[in-house]
Amino acid sequence: MTTFDEKLVSVLGKKSADALESGLGLRTVGDLLRHYPRRYDERGKLTEIAGLELGEHVTVQARVKSARQRRMKSRSGELLEAVITDGTSDLHLVFFGRGSRKVERELLPNREAMFAGKVGLFNGKLQLAHPDYQVLDGFDGDAAKFAGAFIPVYPAAQGIQSWNVSNCVEQVLALWDGVAEDPLPEDLRRARDLVPLEKALRDIHRPDGWAAITVAQQRLKWDEAMAVQLTLAQRRRSSTARPAPACPPRDGLVRDAFDARLPFELTAGQREVGEQIAADLARDVPMNRLLQGEVGSGKTMVALRAMLQVVDAGRQAAMLAPTEVLAAQHARSLREQLGDLAQAGELGGAEHATRVTLLTGSMGAAARKKAMLEIVTGEAGIVVGTHALIQDKVEFHDLGLVVVDEQHRFGVEQRAALSGRAGGSAPHVLVMTATPIPRTVAMTVYGDLEVSALRELPRGRSPISTSVVPIAEKPQWLDRAWQRIHEEVRKGHQVYVVCPRIGDGENEDGEAPPKEDGSDRRPPLAVVDVANRLAAGPLRGLRVDILHGRMAPDDKDAVMRAFAANEVQVLVATTVVEVGVNVPNATVMVIMDADRFGVSQLHQLRGRVGRGSAPGLCLLVTEMPGGTSTMERLRAVESTLDGFELAQLDLELRREGDVLGAAQSGTRSGLKMLSLLRDEDVIADARVVAQEVVEADPDLADHPGLAGLVAGLLDEERAEYLEKA
Repeated sequence: MTTFDEKLVSVLGKKSADALESGLGLRTVGDLLRHYPRRYDERGKLTEIAGLELGEHVTVQARVKSARQRRMKSRSGELLEAVITDGTSDLHLVFFGRGSRKVERELLPNREAMFAGKVGLFNGKLQLAHPDYQVLDGFDGDAAKFAGAFIPVYPAAQGIQSWNVSNCVEQVLALWDGVAEDPLPEDLRRARDLVPLEKALRDIHRPDGWAAITVAQQRLKWDEAMAVQLTLAQRRRSSTARPAPACPPRDGLVRDAFDARLPFELTAGQREVGEQIAADLARDVPMNRLLQGEVGSGKTMVALRAMLQVVDAGRQAAMLAPTEVLAAQHARSLREQLGDLAQAGELGGAEHATRVTLLTGSMGAAARKKAMLEIVTGEAGIVVGTHALIQDKVEFHDLGLVVVDEQHRFGVEQRAALSGRAGGSAPHVLVMTATPIPRTVAMTVYGDLEVSALRELPRGRSPISTSVVPIAEKPQWLDRAWQRIHEEVRKGHQVYVVCPRIGDGENEDGEAPPKEDGSDRRPPLAVVDVANRLAAGPLRGLRVDILHGRMAPDDKDAVMRAFAANEVQVLVATTVVEVGVNVPNATVMVIMDADRFGVSQLHQLRGRVGRGSAPGLCLLVTEMPGGTSTMERLRAVESTLDGFELAQLDLELRREGDVLGAAQSGTRSGLKMLSLLRDEDVIADARVVAQEVVEADPDLADHPGLAGLVAGLLDEERAEYLEKA
């Protein structure tokens, strides 16, 4: 009897099972059957080549245009160069070594085949180096079976191609005994007209027509939507299980004094969201609110006023930042904004005042001991820090509110750990993000949080213009960019130059960058190398310095202070400047290798300029050829400053299955069938159903099928990712 939980090795043998596990992480029959085709090709219909993504492992059906053998120029031996086409666009192939003679005999002009490999770049053109292929016009065994009317194209990897996966699925389906009990209740299936799970799985892999595919997909989308929404409904319920410390507004204390001194008017959005948060804080039910807003929309001001309300109620507020640079800057900025209102117990402190205390992992022993004492005694009304705040040794006197800056940098276990610092109660939680979130993502990823949005920018913010600098086509544009920097510096302004990597062979996280085989694409540009080249070359004479996440905290702080004081004119940095860094005098940002950053990240980065009275300029430097989907992304960023529009665009441009950013997280999102762009109705409907189920049966004890669905589709790693995304 072959069940969902059966190990693949017992069904397919060791070789195939090992390949599926190492290449795709598939271990059981259930894993393989839930590994759905990403699309279906019909025999004779060619795959569109123009939309291929650099660095992606692809499978394309195409026609051979030409194939020719030639001697290698740089070393001995031969290579085969081939060109395949979809009738509109071409893709170049290269095969090395003796085996290329066999390839030449098989890849005859006008022959159709499936080709699989990683998309690289050579001489400015997209290519596959040594791709695997399967000719489709032969009728020998596997090829004939593989090339039926519908060709399922599976997500594949190096060493295990789509047609290998297809053959494994064929073997498993022949032996599989089906589903003992359907996880979705029968009344739900009947009400939504959903087919049984077994039929959906057989049809998704071996369909007899497009109608069968559509019906199967609809059922499988419901499985995923219910798994996610049940998880979030359970989380919402557990988050309100413990009472929160009620912090009603109190007149005549620190917040009122702060408001009276504000040199500007709050925007209508800031006032409205501030009232929502004030009402939440006054209740003894834990607030779990996501505050999203454009870069510069004034989220920190809203958060500060919320923290002061909590301080006025006699409790403490903690602000978590993703990096030490940002934590130190937040603490400095809060002290500056509060002035003598942050000098409780000091000479010159205001009558009603509090204290802002910074705690980071790399502080010296004496400074750390002093900070810990201020936190445990309650002297510190506002505590700012990084992950150091959630260590067991840190004890709060009376924690009432946790503000998390840039939610996607923190995991569920970290947020829960900090919440656990409030003794018998659960503190209120305010999560801030400058990454605008489409409604479907908010319902799916942040489904356990109430969502507030700030769309209005404060008066006085300067416009930012964005331009793509395509140096493969127009190398002289880069020279003009460096000239422009000299012009800005002569006006007294400052500049950021952002690179994807630190240098010395390391990324921000200390790992060596991956080599891109089969491509002449160079490694990502590094801060250290670029800074040295600029200081000795096109930016000679300017004061250039570097900033990255692996510098000692004191060094990072010193560089940021020097940049803020205009002692550094050009700051070459990694994405450590992405969030929270505020230098109003900086007017230009040059993003090197802009194609290696996501849309939301580019939008975040450019928000660091145009923060003063002078207009901002963001230059996206890339070697990408035109017509690629990567260039399309950069043009989208160039065309609009509306982060909400870009978030929707980002969703449209991403591949299905990576729609929650799995490539960025390194973790599969668990959503293989559900599209956040197109399935809003399913997500919304599943949310309602899940809420009803959890209210009646919190632990899903009476719904073992649904409990299994949650466990199967959202293992610990994926559930954690949903919180981080």
